[in-house]
Amino acid sequence: MTTGITAAAAWVTHEVTNQPPPHVPYDAAADPALLEGLHREGAGWHEADLRRLGQLAGGAEAQRWAEEADTNPPVLRPVDRYGHRIDEVDFHPSWHELVRVAVAEGCAGAAWADDRPGAHVARFATFMVWGHTEAGHACPMSMTYAAVPALRHQPELAAVYEPLLASRVYDPGLRVPTTKRGILAGMGMTEKQGGSDVRTNSTTATPTGEPGVYALRGHKWFTSAPMCDVFLVLAQAPGGLSCFLVPRVLPDGSRNTFRITRLKDKLGNRSNASSEPEFDGTLAWLVGPEGRGVKTIIEMVSCTRLDCVGGSAALMRKALVEAGHHARHRSAFGSLLIDAPLMRNVLADLAVESEAATTLGMRLAGAADRANRGDADELAFRRIATAIGKYWVTKRAPAFAAEALECLGGNGYVEESGMPRLYREAPLNSVWEGAGNVNALDVLRALAREPESGQALMSELARAHGADRRLDAAVDRLAADLAGIAADPDRAQGQARRLVERMALTLQGSLLVRYAPAAVADAFCASRLAGDGGFAFGTLPANVDVGAILQRALPEGC
Repeated sequence: MTTGITAAAAWVTHEVTNQPPPHVPYDAAADPALLEGLHREGAGWHEADLRRLGQLAGGAEAQRWAEEADTNPPVLRPVDRYGHRIDEVDFHPSWHELVRVAVAEGCAGAAWADDRPGAHVARFATFMVWGHTEAGHACPMSMTYAAVPALRHQPELAAVYEPLLASRVYDPGLRVPTTKRGILAGMGMTEKQGGSDVRTNSTTATPTGEPGVYALRGHKWFTSAPMCDVFLVLAQAPGGLSCFLVPRVLPDGSRNTFRITRLKDKLGNRSNASSEPEFDGTLAWLVGPEGRGVKTIIEMVSCTRLDCVGGSAALMRKALVEAGHHARHRSAFGSLLIDAPLMRNVLADLAVESEAATTLGMRLAGAADRANRGDADELAFRRIATAIGKYWVTKRAPAFAAEALECLGGNGYVEESGMPRLYREAPLNSVWEGAGNVNALDVLRALAREPESGQALMSELARAHGADRRLDAAVDRLAADLAGIAADPDRAQGQARRLVERMALTLQGSLLVRYAPAAVADAFCASRLAGDGGFAFGTLPANVDVGAILQRALPEGC
């Protein structure tokens, strides 16, 4: 017989204590580095819309869409109930909601129809903020955006399709593209025998006799996303490797031959349908001259590589705010985790890495915006800096996601926390649009073939000269490295990663010294440039102002 309490209460064993509250809603745009970069790079006029989107992205509804899209991956329907070939892909309704918002907010091609300076910066920032939801749906947004400059190599095709690619209306379903209010674009470059070595592609393109129209035959290895309306595809024409536009539905309303062999079973990015299509008499329209396929599509690659930087930076920011939220509400050994010195060091180190990635991404977006408007110096800088940023920021994301997950302890290893989804997603951008070696070698190619790009990089670094002795020393070391490569190009390939890493860190350091608060710039230069730090996150030197870094990176409400 119990005394003073009921018998039922005496047997209560599951009282929830010391667990953080749900992290919804939060403001996904509450990132000082992002907002400052937005103004600095000429798109301050977009802040109100970005803040509105940040509330939506961090809200309960959008976060539920993200979880449902990930846990209910797309399903391939190769034939209808009668056996007719249809090659359609079904998506969960939440995936369509994510795409609907993304298109409406300008994550796809809308920036190309916006004449305001900073339009492409605004689009990049929007892409990052909406990236706090589910990364899988971002792939068709990025490809739709990137398709426009490639398509402009064939003006008569661009006149038809560009307004639809730039639309803010999501109009799903396979129909004649010109009958829709807006369309999405995919791409089919790689094949199983060559991967990134697209010049070994075996898909053939045979002229049909109608001007500019070809029949394709072959198989693509990674084509995302097969429900798109049009695709830019590389194939071997009589004049060499060429670029083609392939619609899923032909102008007469019939289905173009686009047989989907399978959807890839991927580590992450599971809400995105990556497919293997087969072409057999598939009609395609030539984009650019025969034999100039790589040159035609290279603008597309530049745009998607920029989005790889943005996607990884967004993932880092999302992981950081989740780790910060947990640490702010979880107690251990007599204090909140956020007040424990070692956890503060870890979170501050992650915050420095996140700010460096975001600041570099915004600088690259600004360069792209100004290059699109005819700035030759920014074009040269974009050429090399985008490859540098793509290599380094995407390379840092997996380690970052792992450390942020660890901040939650065992809770972070549980699917309900959302951290495993970020962890699985983190390696993707380092693989997509050329893995690390491809981008490192592309930097060497830029230095050798377009020396003005290397000069533009050094000019950018010179803008911070004299502001920090550690940065100045890093710039001097980089200049010596570049001189050594010029003197011994045969040795350069084996050292390409080392060189590009140094380029990336020096560039990030110069940007932070110029634009970030002193505490952030000092922490970065001390730990990344001067070597006064370890190799793991959480090894910032003792004299770093950790409190100032955390106050900036993790404000209440983020």
